[in-house]
Amino acid sequence: MTPPDLSHVEEWVFDLDNTLYPIECEYMLLIEGRMTDFVMRQTRLDREAARALQKSYYHEHGTTLAGLMANHGVDPQAFLDEVHEVSMDRLTPDPDLRAAVERLPGRRLVFTNGGSRHAARVLRRLQLDDLFEAVFHLEAADFVPKPNRATYESLISRHGVDPRRAAFFEDSEKNLKPAFDLGMTTVMVGPKAEAATGDFVHYRTRHLTPFLNASRLRDAA
Repeated sequence: MTPPDLSHVEEWVFDLDNTLYPIECEYMLLIEGRMTDFVMRQTRLDREAARALQKSYYHEHGTTLAGLMANHGVDPQAFLDEVHEVSMDRLTPDPDLRAAVERLPGRRLVFTNGGSRHAARVLRRLQLDDLFEAVFHLEAADFVPKPNRATYESLISRHGVDPRRAAFFEDSEKNLKPAFDLGMTTVMVGPKAEAATGDFVHYRTRHLTPFLNASRLRDAA
């Protein structure tokens, strides 16, 4: 099999949740449960109806929070502080992933629909925080989440990213489309990767670490 050719990439942009750690650890399930609690309290719906509304907002607005802000006037910071206050026991540092990320030539950034405190906690827990130059989080995006194109443009502008020399790694197919449109190389990560059908997905991989290790990089081109 021909190795992925990322020899043009000098700027490495990674989604955070379910990308820099495996979805199988089910860390996000804890957060989603807290989101359901929040929606129940906000709307006075029962749990099943609140869960359905939560998922509807996610699909329609990019995040549950964006839907709550648009329809219920929710304070975004209060929401983020509450739903991300979960145990981190399910997150385990992966030395092999750290080594794979560390060898990437150029700048490394995190681009997340999570808040700044959440991103800092997770990266620190994974022992990856020192490998990234910056985190572009929801606060930096004025709480406008992926896949809104303006949020990608804001990332590019704030951090001086050249899309033609950037690769974006993400577990959500829809979030790769704006990156592709702007000129980035796109990589879908995780169990849904092989089933991704969008022509805007350049590469697909079930596991991030072996993909990075197998890729042709600038210094090795």
